[in-house]
Amino acid sequence: QVQLVESGGGLVQAGGSLRLACAASGHTFSRYSMGWFRQAPGKEREFVAAISWSGGRTYYADSVKGRFTISRDKAKNTVYLQMSSLKPEDTAVYYCAARIVPSYSTSTYSEESQYDYWGQGTQVTVSS
Repeated sequence: QVQLVESGGGLVQAGGSLRLACAASGHTFSRYSMGWFRQAPGKEREFVAAISWSGGRTYYADSVKGRFTISRDKAKNTVYLQMSSLKPEDTAVYYCAARIVPSYSTSTYSEESQYDYWGQGTQVTVSS
């Protein structure tokens, strides 16, 4: 079992920045491809960004491309989402997710069903 705990959410003005972190514990010797998703009030949860096990491949939703950066620190078992130029429409609960992958995997994943573990979420609110 893997536990994922997000942190770093909060209230920020439009144009500002936040950095979310997702710390993994449990079977941390396993290999994980990681992703970030978000869910705004009254909307379906949507894909935001993903990073491969190696960290060498990333993938972003069009809505955040150029503004958000996903990265990971394997030594700390932590994945980050640096969010810049935030907009009110970025307001949502942000979730990190993990998928167990083979050691040779360079894949990223953008579908919820492709992930094995989820965090509890952290609220991001962007005021106009």
